Amino acid sequence: MTASPGRPDHVDLAFRGTPPWDIGRPQPALLDLAGSGALTGRVLDVGCGTGEHTLMAAALGLDVTGVDMADAALRAAKAKARERALRARFLHCDVQALTDLGEVFDTVLDSLVFHALDDDVRTVYLAGLRAVLRPGGRLFLLGYSDRQPDHVRVPHGLTREQITDHFADGWRIDSFDEVLSIANPYPDGVAAWLVGLTRVPQSSS
Repeated sequence: MTASPGRPDHVDLAFRGTPPWDIGRPQPALLDLAGSGALTGRVLDVGCGTGEHTLMAAALGLDVTGVDMADAALRAAKAKARERALRARFLHCDVQALTDLGEVFDTVLDSLVFHALDDDVRTVYLAGLRAVLRPGGRLFLLGYSDRQPDHVRVPHGLTREQITDHFADGWRIDSFDEVLSIANPYPDGVAAWLVGLTRVPQSSS
């Protein structure tokens, strides 16, 4: 995950320890997704952190790129790739500047990025996603839900309606599942949404 876009110093600071979302393995919901064959073609892992989901895709033999702003996280991701003898590309990139990649992908993974962004940043981010995802390409979005039990305290919980509203134009929602996202403070998981979307042409209205 990339926190506080535009503040690389702040992002790197998060990775001097172990961020709550960095569990040292893929999120189970995304691992199940990968096992279903849903990831295809060229894959972009946005806010890849230390690379677990990028390397998950690489282990399937996919052409995958992970992007993040945190240099410490990217160094860790590259070290994991070498240790596991997996081929993956890791690039320094702000989620607000995805168009700077100058590339098009077939599948995009977002694990706990969109949900942490302010509304104005989300608008820029979604424009970037549309630019780097080919028409008909798939976006898989994992984000914390607002439907948490009383003992769970996580930031940025999204309502179903918030997600639907943000993706109303230029996207088709194909699936909307309630899943668990593992966090270091909550090893049994917290409530999350896993949303599957397809990029479609934006309406002119």
